[in-house]
Amino acid sequence: MFTGIITDIGTIDAVEQRGDTRIVIRTSYDTGDIDLGASIACSGVCLTVVDKSAAGAPGWFAVDVSGETLRRTAQGDWAVGHRLNLERAMKLGDELGGHIVTGHVDGIGEVVSVEPEGDSKQIKISLPSTLAPYVAAKGSVTVDGVSLTVNEVFDEPGGA
Repeated sequence: MFTGIITDIGTIDAVEQRGDTRIVIRTSYDTGDIDLGASIACSGVCLTVVDKSAAGAPGWFAVDVSGETLRRTAQGDWAVGHRLNLERAMKLGDELGGHIVTGHVDGIGEVVSVEPEGDSKQIKISLPSTLAPYVAAKGSVTVDGVSLTVNEVFDEPGGA
């Protein structure tokens, strides 16, 4: 489980095609504190650490991404140099500063516009019609790993 509160911005250092796609991500996290098998949200997608740098070395970790994950997310666009929003998994007793985020992606929306509104920004997102019934006003969505509160939901042809 995650909160949608980003704690690091990583950079993809390598993408290797294997049975799955292995992605190596540079991070400022202390990898000595990351166990193999740990979950890290990478731009909102829960991925499992399969390798990491040695303690004291420049920080990186590797994840394997399945074909199903590539189909359901925007990870197919990830390439060397791409920056990722990172968040370590919550631990029992951690403060829940955002919303509960599973990291299991249901689909891809498209940011249609970003407009200033006072000290905030209004972001309009187009969703596939299959996801629209599950998005509620004052609920939450996660965009690139960032938890956002939904202010309004509009019906649009072919989606919401």
